[in-house]
Amino acid sequence: MDFDVIIIGGGINGAGIARDASLRGLRVCLLEQGDLCGATSRWCSRLVHGGLRYLEFAEFGLVRESLHEREVLLRTAPHLVRPLPLLIPLLAGARRGPLTVRAGMWLYDLLSAGKSLPSHRMLDAAATRQEMPGLDVAGLRGAAAYHDAQVRFPERLVLENLLAASAAGAVIRLHTRVQRVLVEAGRVRGVLASDLRRGTTETLAAPLVVNAAGPWVDQLLDSLAGRRQRRFIGGSKGTHLVTAPLPGLGASACYAEAAADGRPFFIIPWNGMTLIGTTDIPFAGNPGEVRSDPAEVDYLLAEARRLFPGAPLSRAGVHYSYVGVRPLPAAAGKDQAAITRRHQLRHHRTVARGLYSVIGGKLTTYRSLAEQVVDRLARRIGRDLAECSTARESLPGALADPVPLAADITARTGLDGAVAARLVGLYGSRADGVAALVAREPALGATLGNGTAIAAEVVHAFEEEFATSLADCLMRRTMLGLGADLGASVLDEALRVAARQLGWDAGRCEAERAGFLAETAALRLPVQR
Repeated sequence: MDFDVIIIGGGINGAGIARDASLRGLRVCLLEQGDLCGATSRWCSRLVHGGLRYLEFAEFGLVRESLHEREVLLRTAPHLVRPLPLLIPLLAGARRGPLTVRAGMWLYDLLSAGKSLPSHRMLDAAATRQEMPGLDVAGLRGAAAYHDAQVRFPERLVLENLLAASAAGAVIRLHTRVQRVLVEAGRVRGVLASDLRRGTTETLAAPLVVNAAGPWVDQLLDSLAGRRQRRFIGGSKGTHLVTAPLPGLGASACYAEAAADGRPFFIIPWNGMTLIGTTDIPFAGNPGEVRSDPAEVDYLLAEARRLFPGAPLSRAGVHYSYVGVRPLPAAAGKDQAAITRRHQLRHHRTVARGLYSVIGGKLTTYRSLAEQVVDRLARRIGRDLAECSTARESLPGALADPVPLAADITARTGLDGAVAARLVGLYGSRADGVAALVAREPALGATLGNGTAIAAEVVHAFEEEFATSLADCLMRRTMLGLGADLGASVLDEALRVAARQLGWDAGRCEAERAGFLAETAALRLPVQR
């Protein structure tokens, strides 16, 4: 098959590039060796933010770009990206004193002129305790209150970018590994790709290949060149803990300075639980084998306990942990926190003209990154493409007001109001597709376990959302695998629905169960030694 560009990597950057390129008229093929959003894009703090701390390193351009992109996402994906209030405690003896924080807040507001979110407020100690009652730390002088945004499930943000790309003509191939880039006379001619599910290999032709493999960028370049190349990625490991809801946290997130090392970290209300993170540790191993270690867990728990001493924070209270590798630009000898989060696009002319790699970047700025990449590709092949429309065009499930659709779904299907609210909250306007399955087959309106998820969501994941396994369905489509019990309460029923729908035999069912349990086992806390 012939394409204009082949994109390697199904995380947020690859998905964003695929969407932008296909909407502008390029013939696009995206290849991902696993499932979509299987690594860095999901194992993050789940924030869409301007990067307040980047002001410390005078990265004003990056902050301005991030704040602009935050507004774009609030407008084009309101069902996925929502405002999040935050408090920054002002503590006696902290490295960043009240004057520093106040100046940062003022500059943050200035760089986000025209924003839809409220400007910051400075609170005294009493007002801070009223807003966040559980915050009970010695030396509390007050807080800065401001807003950023949260993407509860980056997995679905990636998915909707791929759905938009597919609707515009892109070919999306998951569980497909690139074996090598095909080069002729020093120019890219395509790739040799293996379908890991079917065991087949195929040649795909294109004059452009974009390596958007995140922390695997260097490994992929080595394999494509047949030798070790210059290092472009300096991996940074970030661990997060997911705990029961923290008493006294409220609806706001807490953005504080760690006593141990001065590094900022978050305590965030998320998915009916609390998310605590993150660490920032150099990592040079295989990103597919990264794990959090006991010291990271203890560090995060200790820092959270210091701020919320009345909360029952212990290893026993942690539901699970996750860890990702940030694909930062290589910067030998530089402090991890000081390494830029600005993205780069490299053209590997010495390997093959037409081979590009995306280095670094952050979830918030994926759309502008994609626009810049496609502009560069267009210049490379001398094409006059349509204007980029992704800053204006909403994602497929965009829905500003979920209430009318939820009421309509209840009226049409008889589904409970809480079920309809979940559907609209997760799928946005695409909840209509799930409701249509129930209208067609009422039995699919049955709930899974004791919650509000329904059988139709499992069917929808396989029919409409590129899912090919139970793990794909529960971990990265319905999001049921990221609950407090890691999906244990819905596993059996979801498996029965999938087996009936897809004709799985007993052997396949057992393999699907094992695959799902292997994914959730990787999220268990590391054993203390």
